[in-house]
Amino acid sequence: MKIASFNINGVKARLPRLLEWLEETQPDIACLQEIKSSDGTFPADAFAPLGYEAIWHGQKGFNGVAVLSRQGSPAVLVKTGLDGDEDDTQARYLECRSQDVHIACIYLPNGNPQPGPKFLYKLRWFERLRARMAHLRDLEVPAVVIGDFNVIPTDADIWSPAAMGDDALTQAETRDAWFRLVYDGWTDAIRHFYPQGGLWTFWDYQAGAWQRDHGFRIDHALLSPKASDRLVAAGVDRSHRGRERASDHAPIWVNLRDA
Repeated sequence: MKIASFNINGVKARLPRLLEWLEETQPDIACLQEIKSSDGTFPADAFAPLGYEAIWHGQKGFNGVAVLSRQGSPAVLVKTGLDGDEDDTQARYLECRSQDVHIACIYLPNGNPQPGPKFLYKLRWFERLRARMAHLRDLEVPAVVIGDFNVIPTDADIWSPAAMGDDALTQAETRDAWFRLVYDGWTDAIRHFYPQGGLWTFWDYQAGAWQRDHGFRIDHALLSPKASDRLVAAGVDRSHRGRERASDHAPIWVNLRDA
């Protein structure tokens, strides 16, 4: 099973690029973030000609997550949103099941500017995610938590640590929250295959970041022990960042062998 993730930065604005990527790479499951679409305007019908069904949790203008799955092997919705904050209405979490694999598509808060309420919201969201991931781990099923985590785990995951020294993505509290997730028993699939770092998933639109390769890694796939036992490959579809009217993210993917 090939499970991929793509922060599309506007599903309607980037629809040609998204369809192009699906046709070329053919993931079994494609998790999308920042769809920036309400539930009523998500373009689900656009994916049917390529053989995909969709489930989504939208929000008008920003945020929003979706999962595309191959027709005939649909993803079954488990839940949207994280427990622990009844006042949180932001569309950032969608959990589903496909075959025997549980998949959580996430768009973790950015947290800027920091310090401040947005950064505190980011850290609280991290703790709520950790609680849900502990539940998934304890089910002892193959589980993949994948998406835009908005965290740069180490200095090896950014072209210039100094350039992002004040950013919420690199703060000690952010990295501590990330490693608490990992040390709970999850495998960072990209790091597993690229331990030296230097593999980016995001390049800002400003200041020629793509042309100068000034990027960093904030899109991740964390695998439970049952899923990591089946991990055979992981990577980044870097070339898709360089196409016309592309998202500022590149897709990531993992391959799991069949049970």
